[in-house]
Amino acid sequence: MSPKRGARSPGPGGAPAGPEQAGPERIQKILSAHGVASRREAERLIETGRVTVNGQRAQLGQSAEFGRDAIEVDGAPLRPRRENVYIMLNKPPGFVTTVRDERGRKTVMSLVKGVNARVYPVGRLDMYSEGLLLLTSDGQFANAVAHPSNSKKKTYEARISGDAAGAVQLLRRPMQIDSCLVRAADVSLLQQEEDGGVLQITVHEGRNRQIRKMCALCGIKLLSLKRTSIGAVRLGSLESGRWRSLTDEEIRSLRGSP
Repeated sequence: MSPKRGARSPGPGGAPAGPEQAGPERIQKILSAHGVASRREAERLIETGRVTVNGQRAQLGQSAEFGRDAIEVDGAPLRPRRENVYIMLNKPPGFVTTVRDERGRKTVMSLVKGVNARVYPVGRLDMYSEGLLLLTSDGQFANAVAHPSNSKKKTYEARISGDAAGAVQLLRRPMQIDSCLVRAADVSLLQQEEDGGVLQITVHEGRNRQIRKMCALCGIKLLSLKRTSIGAVRLGSLESGRWRSLTDEEIRSLRGSP
């Protein structure tokens, strides 16, 4: 019996042909677009042999076509993409920002078990830092937000010990971080305390552990660090360890220019 008019036949991967097919694309891009992982993490999956195409181990840089080629990750067929999910988490200290941790440490994924999608972190907060962390199932969104050209300002509250007013002046200077000259941070004193205070620090590049390295270069003892905003998206009153969906306006602002 011939198929009904308008019906779509499944490709080798079990996925329907049609709208999902966009022609051959790099495999890491396909995995990212289907919410498997960010593009960088998808490259790691390919390099470690966890991805196959038509029964053969995939190679980095290889192209395939979803719906025509059978693409599998860890032996499971790649499914048609679902509606993407975008959330913010108020990350507590003591959790690593990764999907899984080889050393058995607690990861932020244990805090978002109620999310009905396979999400992963956008960027990082180190284990001892807290505050605003974005997670999504949309690889293209993650790449857009994390790409250096996006240059979203990130604002933190840093509790320090010692001369807080003097620390403001020290941290406002351009500095050499990881062999790169970073722009001067915007720094203000939020709260003066008997032996220290709370600073508000806004950085532009968002390099790995940038504020911790800035404080170390200036001889400032950092007691705690909390990210409060990324671009126009603010943590607000979200409780520690809780998450919420981003609004459409927040998603648009993160996709856009700084």
